[in-house]
Amino acid sequence: MLKKQFMDYLPEELLEMGIKPKFRIKQLYQWIYRKYTDEFEKMQNIPKLLREKLSKEFMINPFELINHEISSDETEKFLFKLIDGRTVETVLIKMKENKYTVCVSTQVGCKVGCAFCLTAKGGFVRNLSAGEIVGQVWWMKKFKNFDENKALNVVYMGMGEPLDNYNNLIKAIKIISHPDGMNISTRRQTVSTSGIAPKIKKLGEENLGVNLAISLHAVDDETREKLIPMNKAYNIKSVIDAIKEFPIDKRKKVMFEYLVIKNVNDDINAAKKLVKLLNGIPSKVNLIYFNPYPGTDFKRPDEESMKKFQDYLINKGIMCTIRKSKGMDISAACGQLREKKLKEKNG
Repeated sequence: MLKKQFMDYLPEELLEMGIKPKFRIKQLYQWIYRKYTDEFEKMQNIPKLLREKLSKEFMINPFELINHEISSDETEKFLFKLIDGRTVETVLIKMKENKYTVCVSTQVGCKVGCAFCLTAKGGFVRNLSAGEIVGQVWWMKKFKNFDENKALNVVYMGMGEPLDNYNNLIKAIKIISHPDGMNISTRRQTVSTSGIAPKIKKLGEENLGVNLAISLHAVDDETREKLIPMNKAYNIKSVIDAIKEFPIDKRKKVMFEYLVIKNVNDDINAAKKLVKLLNGIPSKVNLIYFNPYPGTDFKRPDEESMKKFQDYLINKGIMCTIRKSKGMDISAACGQLREKKLKEKNG
């Protein structure tokens, strides 16, 4: 019998499954999420009979690490094998002052089919369970032996479209932020979406306190449909309208990810249109250099055009940064490490 994944469950669900009394679940959460324990047998304050029962019914660690690459800038990329043999990537990005951001995947593959994305080349395979999403953050903390109270930023920006795996995403956010577990505030968690407008609205109604990031990448529907086919179903106006209803902490802004591709979306006219689109929205724009990968026709933009784009937005009062490319000397593009290993496996 295939064991259930412990990380798939919130405390109230475990209670309903017969794990009692309630304080035992708190102890289990603390063993797993604070002490990074991956075997029930090691949990000394849990009764032996319960440990034996849990060992028969549940597994804790949902992954096997099969590849790990470290960049010269200390960005680390991990390729994990799941229980069914599928693979998924997680990235740990070291920021300034010894702070870290974990870039988490939510699906094996992706349905969105963005023209510039390597993940899309392999098609959609399946959603990750809540535990497989949570497990990526747990694995980073365990692997790096971080103090249990060390705060991380969690960004759902890896493989897959988070809002296309909505229910598991919401549960994962709640587990990761649970005070008895990793206790990573929802204010430190950012959901990135290509723009499923109804789900943006639904996420806002959850009132979880998470940050919102929009993978915009174009300022007109014609260009965006070429880059993101999903734009035919949810055009730019529908996405912007949904964003305007999203509850934003007064100290925060909506992050707009803008992947800059040479001769596609990098001119000043695009910058002007972007300013108009974002009017009335507390915004921060991240300009991102396109990260080339083998087989793509898209090109990395010139540094000069990136700077002109940034300067125009700043002069119009929009906070704008050029994201420093991380992991350029390793399999940096999302899905690249997975694709490389699949090619090696298939010869």
